[in-house]
Amino acid sequence: MGADEIELKFLCEPQDVAALLAAAPAGAAESKQLTAVYFDTPDGRLKAAHISLRLRESAGKRVQTLKRGDGFAREEHEAKITGEALDLTMPAVKAALKPAQRKALAPVFTVRVTREQRTFTYEGAEIELALDQGEITAGDQRRSLCELELELKSGDPAALFTLARQLSVTAPLYLSFDGKASQGQALVAGTRHEPRRHDKAPLRRGGTAGEAFQTVARNALVQIAANGVVLRETESQDALHQLRVAVRRLRTALSTFQAVVADDRVGFLKAELKWLSGACDEARDLDVFASDNLQITAGGGPLAPKVAEAQALAHAKAAAAVASKRFRDLVLETTAWVETGAWRERERGRRSARDFAGKALDRRWKKVLKLGRDVKALDDARRHTLRIAAKKLRYAAEGLAPLFAPEPGRRLIKKLKALQDTLGALNDAAVATRLMSRLAVEDSDGGRDLLAAREAKRPKALKAAAKQMKALADAKPFWR
Repeated sequence: MGADEIELKFLCEPQDVAALLAAAPAGAAESKQLTAVYFDTPDGRLKAAHISLRLRESAGKRVQTLKRGDGFAREEHEAKITGEALDLTMPAVKAALKPAQRKALAPVFTVRVTREQRTFTYEGAEIELALDQGEITAGDQRRSLCELELELKSGDPAALFTLARQLSVTAPLYLSFDGKASQGQALVAGTRHEPRRHDKAPLRRGGTAGEAFQTVARNALVQIAANGVVLRETESQDALHQLRVAVRRLRTALSTFQAVVADDRVGFLKAELKWLSGACDEARDLDVFASDNLQITAGGGPLAPKVAEAQALAHAKAAAAVASKRFRDLVLETTAWVETGAWRERERGRRSARDFAGKALDRRWKKVLKLGRDVKALDDARRHTLRIAAKKLRYAAEGLAPLFAPEPGRRLIKKLKALQDTLGALNDAAVATRLMSRLAVEDSDGGRDLLAAREAKRPKALKAAAKQMKALADAKPFWR
């Protein structure tokens, strides 16, 4: 059997399970023990293709399941199994792997949970609620889990979000796009606390503009939610950076696709994303400042105590932001709007994604060329405006590049990244001056030497930026 599985998955705490069950609608309920063994090839073919393959056992019955994709809606194939081994003839398995790869499939990790399950009708939709508590094991490695899943069996997907809002009043629920397969893979790879980096959105070349926006937005939301988890647990500098990148990519998508998605919710979502980015900006600026000036900020450097204290406070602020109800609501409401918003019914979202992308990228391209006509003559503020425009063009180009031939896109994006890095270094110098003033840096702390060193590098950086801007202007846009 193959169909799309539509569900919301939330991370929650064991102490909240009873309250969540009490707050959920009444319905046919059961409690069961589930043991699922997940398989992959030695070289991780399924993981690389965002596919999970498991054999789950409960009360002596076995079901083999293959899922493909991430996020709200995933392709799902299930088959009952009579024996204890995988059925390698399952059509979905045969489509995913070559014969030799299928024979190489082996157990990778095991998930054992106690599931409290309930099925009911809510706002006209049939929904299955499952609360899972247990652990993932791989050899001697273990990871506990506690999750709430809301799966749509029939009806309007909007009902899932309405129910999630109701339950989130009872206990903190963090929307997560990482299934048990992703969590198990992270346990095996030792990457549980590693930041989630940008993953190229799998755009369909024959798709519509609305489909393209959804794909890009989903990709960014996965990155935001995953880095929120890492940041809450570790206050990782890299996770904070990747979170900011994902937020900016989503904000860029909202402005790039404005003609498609504009409605009465966009302004609110943009404001909330801006809040989240702003909550992380100070920590990121201080991290860059500390890294760029190790001679006076690291170890026994004269500025070390001041910078360390400021970093600790800024990171605590960012961690508090991603642990807040406002963050939880932001991720849930943005996902609800991306998946069920009224914009999806509009005719303008059905135009060709490729045609739309060409026009949208052209507008951003022309803006960058206009702003960057004479880089050397720009003051800090106007150069910052150019940097932001170049960054938005790069994010939009990276997101939409799969709709076009790959090599020309890679070449242009490489040029954009080089310009962005140089402009970023110039901007970091301007930010450093402001930070030094806020930190009350004295000449005796090394402040004068720091400014002198940065000023000495400025002419070379401006020359490089001008050269990179010319190379960009001479390049052929890959979307034309």
